[in-house]
Amino acid sequence: MESIYCDASNAPRLPRFMSNELPPTIDPVAARRWAALPAPVADVVQAQSPWLHEEVARRMEERLAWIKLQPKRWAHWEAVRGGLQAHAQLSRRYPDAECFVVEPDAGRSMGAVKALAKPWWNPARWTAASVRFEMPPEASVQMLWANMLLHHAADPQALMAQWHRALAVDGFVMFSCFGPDTLRELRGLYQSLGWPAPAHEFTDMHDWGDMLVQAGFAEPVMDMERITLSFETPQRLLRELRELGRNLHPGRFAGLRGRMWLTCLHEALAARLARADEAGRMTLTFEIIYGHAFKPAPRLKLQAESQVSLEEMRLALRQRKKNSATS
Repeated sequence: MESIYCDASNAPRLPRFMSNELPPTIDPVAARRWAALPAPVADVVQAQSPWLHEEVARRMEERLAWIKLQPKRWAHWEAVRGGLQAHAQLSRRYPDAECFVVEPDAGRSMGAVKALAKPWWNPARWTAASVRFEMPPEASVQMLWANMLLHHAADPQALMAQWHRALAVDGFVMFSCFGPDTLRELRGLYQSLGWPAPAHEFTDMHDWGDMLVQAGFAEPVMDMERITLSFETPQRLLRELRELGRNLHPGRFAGLRGRMWLTCLHEALAARLARADEAGRMTLTFEIIYGHAFKPAPRLKLQAESQVSLEEMRLALRQRKKNSATS
């Protein structure tokens, strides 16, 4: 990647949407196909993660310094796309914590095993905390890490419900994803040429916070930043975008594009996305949303006549004692 700078200004934003239904601009079939695509490989054996995902994960890992809880078990959701280098950073931060690597697709699960499992002859295999390539048991992990994943989910609230089930009480989720200003230059270019949208719409951070609450999480904290990347050639720009995802919009062009269209796209990118202060290099904006939230103790559901188990009462009393001690 050639260059990078951040912009946290209050620039105009695209309209936000919030719905209890599935995201209106994501085709579920296209989302499943993208999830099943194999990861890029650095050589014939080792999978690699997109550069931007690794950079975002590095920044999100720094935010863990704000959280005092030291997890004994944690889950890395879709580690291959989310960041294999980031996984190593997290393992160094929590060296004694057992880890669950969750890859819903079988092919990516094998890639994660090859990239992250220690060889039998490596002493770290016997001394370091274990890494298990499977779904964690319910209510078993204190941290769930999901980097650059949520914006591709055809049913994000179902995914959040999975995270909520996996987390123990007082555990927390850390996630990042694209925000609505992502690819604003490319969207404007496609619109001016009368082409269908180049990508599905990305959800606003306030809406993600609302969804977290609906999924049962508490105290969601959201923030964002804008990262601008520059590219020397249209070919490099498009190659980078293909590593980051696909156009999941239901209204995307349904057929195959020809060579003349690709030539037209290259020319339009070079002419319209170049910045004078970047020596003619093409630039794209990526809005990155960061979020974390905790799983609270379950509330007792009381009716005219209710039955409450002893364990539920113990959980409620422990949580009340904790809240009174911290207030």
